[in-house]
Amino acid sequence: MAKKEIKKAVLAYSGGLDTSIILKWLQDEYNCEVVTFTADLGQGEEVEPARQKALDMGIKPENIFILDLREEFVKDFVFPMFRANTIYEGEYLLGTSIARPLISKKQIEIANETGADAVSHGATGKGNDQVRFELGYLSLNSDIAVIAPWREWDLNSREKLLSYAEMHGIKIEKKKGQASPYSMDANLLHISYEGLVLEDPSKEPEEDMWLWTVSPENAPDKAEYISIEYKNGDPIAINGEAMSPATILTKLNKYGNKHGIGRIDIVENRYVGMKARGCYETPGGTIMLKAHRAIESITLDREVAHLKDELMPRYAKLIYNGYWWSPEREMLQASIDATQEHVEGKVNLKLYKGNVMVVGRESVKSLFSEAHSTFEEDDVYDQSDAEGFIKLNALRFIIAGKNRN
Repeated sequence: MAKKEIKKAVLAYSGGLDTSIILKWLQDEYNCEVVTFTADLGQGEEVEPARQKALDMGIKPENIFILDLREEFVKDFVFPMFRANTIYEGEYLLGTSIARPLISKKQIEIANETGADAVSHGATGKGNDQVRFELGYLSLNSDIAVIAPWREWDLNSREKLLSYAEMHGIKIEKKKGQASPYSMDANLLHISYEGLVLEDPSKEPEEDMWLWTVSPENAPDKAEYISIEYKNGDPIAINGEAMSPATILTKLNKYGNKHGIGRIDIVENRYVGMKARGCYETPGGTIMLKAHRAIESITLDREVAHLKDELMPRYAKLIYNGYWWSPEREMLQASIDATQEHVEGKVNLKLYKGNVMVVGRESVKSLFSEAHSTFEEDDVYDQSDAEGFIKLNALRFIIAGKNRN
């Protein structure tokens, strides 16, 4: 297929080897002007060096965008997702998936601002991210051209990438210490690991793979108690101290890392059709999920809570597959958000060696009635009423049983 003529492309640029190669490749293969966009999503690495790398590769200063998106990421993407108690396939808290729609959104905004006619990403043709990025692009600007180098070039091995970098004078920096050999993605919500020994799902990952959390075995021998306060379904304070969304998640990550919380090792079903094994650390998110379900347990009506749980797997699949900007996700989000009006109060948690234990919850909007649920004598519940309730619910079984006789 002949390449479309492109004048200017906005590249999602980390400053690392792969996206630096893509930057040079775009300049050579498409002979186009390149705009670089580097997002700070709380990945724990300096993003500012990407500016100098882009300058060294001939990018104009006005075409270099480095944005701190941590607050927007947590407030507008992570928190809405956690209102639904979202988990994909029973375990995955969607740390990579939820970052992609924000990156796509910013790329399109920068393309509009700079007059670019194309956007580009570094996702491979085997993974989910290509779908997530591109569904986002096309949802927000249906006329934008999309360049996915991994689906076009023949640089399909590490050796070829390194050879290309050497040929074109692209610096390959050696980081201090031993760099992780795994394919990783990190942001304020999680860090993921794929590749190498993990490609065999029967092999246990080595302990030194985990970069964030201490092993549960080596976590403190003394439990730590914390409290999280909620308003409209979102955490607003830790231990009585009000904090911004990104600050809350950062603080919870520190607690989780200290106590070995949030490690998972899963084989997941990718949208493109294959199964993939990945390991994840989601320390703060794991604590938030437990706390949110706890505050909902006393503030949500039974049927509302159960319906939310029924809708959640569909909502999770939409995010995993890249449909954040779809009308069906927005419809589900509106329903979920409507349930959170009275989800407020405080949850007390006990953190100990990889575990998050709820030890108390309270709310001025609580639906818990001690008068009704007590095992002691009460004046509000007539236990004899239960007989008719049970018989009416059993009526169809009684009729069916008579027909069998």
